[in-house]
Amino acid sequence: MLRPRHFIPLLLISGALLLASCSGKDEARQGNMVLHYDSPATYFEQSLPLGNGRLGACVYGGTQKDRISLNDITLWTGGPDKGDGHYDIAKGVGSEAVETIPLVRAALEAEDYPKANELNKKIQGHFSESYQPLGTLFISYGGEDGNFSDYCRTLDLTKAVATTSYKISDGSKRTTEYFVSAPDSCIVVHVKAEKPFSARISLEAGLPHTTEALPSGEITSKGYCAFHAYPGYYKQGPDQYLYDPAKGMRYCTRVKVIPASGTVGSDGEELTLSDCSEATILIVNSTSFNGPFKDPVTEGKPYEELSRANLDRVCAKDASTLLSSHLKDYCPLFDRIKLFLGETPDSVKALPTDVQLLRYTDLTESNPELEALYYQYGRYLLISSSRTEGVPANLQGLWNESMDPPWSSNYTININLEENYWGAEAGALPEMHLPLLTFIKDLSVNGKATAKKYYGIDKGWGAGHNSDIWAMATPVGLNTGDPGWANWNMGGAWLCMDIWERYMYSHDVDELKSFYPILKGAAEFCMEVLVRKKDPVTGKEELITSPSTSPENYYLNDDGYVGPTLYGATADLAIIRECLGDAIKAAQVLGVDEDFTAKAQAKVDSLRPYHVGKNGNLQEWYHDWRDQDPRHRHQSHLIGVYPGHQITSQDTPELAKAALRTLEIKGTETTGWSAGWRVNLFARLGDGEGAYRMLRRLLRYVSPDRYHGPDARRGGGTYPNLFDAHSPFQIDGNFGGSAGVQEMLLYSDGSGKIIPIPSIPEQWKKEGEVSGLRTRDGKSVLIKWKDGVVTTLRTLD
Repeated sequence: MLRPRHFIPLLLISGALLLASCSGKDEARQGNMVLHYDSPATYFEQSLPLGNGRLGACVYGGTQKDRISLNDITLWTGGPDKGDGHYDIAKGVGSEAVETIPLVRAALEAEDYPKANELNKKIQGHFSESYQPLGTLFISYGGEDGNFSDYCRTLDLTKAVATTSYKISDGSKRTTEYFVSAPDSCIVVHVKAEKPFSARISLEAGLPHTTEALPSGEITSKGYCAFHAYPGYYKQGPDQYLYDPAKGMRYCTRVKVIPASGTVGSDGEELTLSDCSEATILIVNSTSFNGPFKDPVTEGKPYEELSRANLDRVCAKDASTLLSSHLKDYCPLFDRIKLFLGETPDSVKALPTDVQLLRYTDLTESNPELEALYYQYGRYLLISSSRTEGVPANLQGLWNESMDPPWSSNYTININLEENYWGAEAGALPEMHLPLLTFIKDLSVNGKATAKKYYGIDKGWGAGHNSDIWAMATPVGLNTGDPGWANWNMGGAWLCMDIWERYMYSHDVDELKSFYPILKGAAEFCMEVLVRKKDPVTGKEELITSPSTSPENYYLNDDGYVGPTLYGATADLAIIRECLGDAIKAAQVLGVDEDFTAKAQAKVDSLRPYHVGKNGNLQEWYHDWRDQDPRHRHQSHLIGVYPGHQITSQDTPELAKAALRTLEIKGTETTGWSAGWRVNLFARLGDGEGAYRMLRRLLRYVSPDRYHGPDARRGGGTYPNLFDAHSPFQIDGNFGGSAGVQEMLLYSDGSGKIIPIPSIPEQWKKEGEVSGLRTRDGKSVLIKWKDGVVTTLRTLD
């Protein structure tokens, strides 16, 4: 029997706890929330990320030469996707799509899968544009012999402040503090030394630009992006990035150095500091991005004037005032949740974070504070990369140093963008969810044109595998892409799950009303792409999709053919079932569209049901075919388990058993983001040990990508700075892993019923507590447990 510290009436219902009226202001304990290292970063995957949701910085913390890489989340190649005006579409790409769909269906009906797959390539459009790095700031210190001691580099998650400190050869100490302020929209670097120093400050960029360093202590850099770009896996060489001084996104970066003592000067290219013991470096940037539908040159924002005004404004404030404003903004967001999973021995906590991660991997050492730190790091990264309306966190969140980033650092919406936001609502960061929701609204506009041009559908909207800051919705591939990833068209429907999830947590009817047309449009697209087919065994007529794919996975059919194109993939039907169900519920809440809901429900009732394969697994393909790779990273046919709500151990035990069997077959060797998803899947199915096993797998140490020593570690896992290793770096694994911890600690269904610690592993049972997690009925809760038994459960609202 539960005995909370303050008695609260609780009802046990089907093994779950239903919160009664209760309140309290207790917070959970919290362990170490600081990443710390004993040497500067050499590689990107060792640097410490900072951000305000638009501007980003990665701190290397060098002693003789400090390096800070810079990003602006709105700095992309390309321009608005205006139909036939697009660089590739003007060449006729996608012009045969609508006429080709019946041909693909006919080939599939004839079981000619090679022909169907080849025809499917004609239902493809252009690729997404690319996210670009802003540049790199260097601080080069002079007159030193390179002998340093007592080095320490930290990132305090509770403050979103990075710090480096060390002693130079004469024993004097130098400390640098770095943060990125949201209220002041600037990057702040504050250097303080016990003895005067000299330094050179320079700004470098890979984009076409001009840079000027003024004697007044200011650097101005102006540049522009390519007006069109191709992903590196499609095209390399001089034609990959197309530049024109009259086209493309513009930007203006300004750096101001304000010494508290000494002097500042310039040689025209960089700034010089002399005889200085304290200095503040301010960095601002503005781009001409003015939304996805406006040309960044002819209709862009006045980026030069905006950066000028912003720099003048922040220059009027000292470093302490800027820090105070930053903390006042950031801390209330981060502090909403406290998590304690147990204590790590002081001898282990004292070790640098990368050493702890390595021991956690190799020695399978218990380190509950590292696990809690990793969870909170995910929340930290979301606050830092998702605060710009209509511009959600991309594949790398906000932090990218490459001119040709992996997969264009775009929005990959066959799992990755969705995974970025799985933890937002339960993790008490609903504000950070808004950039995705507003992006979905923009995507739906282009998605209507995509539905018409590529699928001949007049109702609703759809989106494909990739998108970008211009809310591109077309299927990708340029008629040469592998349909396994290029032709998937359920992106809009999957993203729209976030609309109903948002309502479940907020119960904001007005907000639901504003997003309902988007959700309904995605549902209408789903209804239009469905076709009827008789089940070969039962003879029952069912609704399926054709053509169809299961994202990035490949079947091996009974004839020995390996391919992606088929009909009736389980993933499609799971997404459609979820999308239509959400649209129906939303319409009922709003009291609208009875005719639509009736038609949608009829479609749901006719969908092909789930099937269990001969190996006890949940069937991914229409037929009980094998996977080409049984351990493939994607598990899209399990969407109905998580993030969907169709398969549960309580309501559909046979299907839940089959889902667990699928995960057993897939094993643990996978990429970072996939491991993050599997944490959630095991947790939703009530398998705490499986969830914890995947969490430890996710936290497997991986070497920086450019490190190639004999002890290099490759594969999926976690880099020294706790960035997710796909590899390479993709931030979705961080967000998925963090969401998975939440799923292990709390489940709610929106009816007031919650299950505390539903999937807690043996390693966390001894003692733990969490405060601030949100339920699907909009409450924040405090949970404490001991020896696997809940001792306190109450709301904090």
